[in-house]
Amino acid sequence: MQIESHGWVSPALGKEMIVAVVGHGGARVVVFPSSGGQHDEWLSRNMHQVLAEHLERGWLQMFLVDSVNHESWHAEQLAPGARAARHLQYDRYLADELLPFTQSQNPNPYVIAAGASMGGYHALCFGLKHPERVARILSMSGLADIRRLTGGVSDEKVYLCNPGEFMRNEHEPQRLAAFLRQDIILAIGEDDRMCADNREFSSMLWAKGIGNALRVWRGWAHDWQYWEQMLRLYIGGHD
Repeated sequence: MQIESHGWVSPALGKEMIVAVVGHGGARVVVFPSSGGQHDEWLSRNMHQVLAEHLERGWLQMFLVDSVNHESWHAEQLAPGARAARHLQYDRYLADELLPFTQSQNPNPYVIAAGASMGGYHALCFGLKHPERVARILSMSGLADIRRLTGGVSDEKVYLCNPGEFMRNEHEPQRLAAFLRQDIILAIGEDDRMCADNREFSSMLWAKGIGNALRVWRGWAHDWQYWEQMLRLYIGGHD
């Protein structure tokens, strides 16, 4: 299985960011790590082996990205707005640097954003901020309302990073049309503390006419053994 690493100093972030590329063709899958992870997390957890056939046959190509979680949402010494500002810089890195890089490696137009736990939040937030560029979102055990990490505090910057807020007020016809073309999958355990948020978020999307698949698993289901199963089931779309 072909695995390569690429890195550059990001103008948006002012630091080096690494991307691990797995596979040689097919739909481009941007993979976000969990809270403490970086680009090598899914490799160390053998998550790429879960999709070995897809990767070897050229059905999918994975782009495993670094995060700045410890400079943004987990930087509890900073005010929520400052943490959100760093996340918005990360979003610019993803949109203006990472996606063009993936396209330079692989011109396939179909982009999937995927992640588990904090990575599920990133997949959801990035995919919904850029619906014209992301065709499928797979959020596994993800956070739909970032205010869980700000003590309930929001401001104009937090709002821009919070799917639970900005999607509620989304009414622009062109963007709504783009959301209708997306395949949005939320998979989460019924005992996960974020399950209620995911249920509410899914219902809010449906009320706006935006289809999505909420898949509630038995128990907690917030660990790698469950994410392996979810990945197998949903990477190709909801069941």
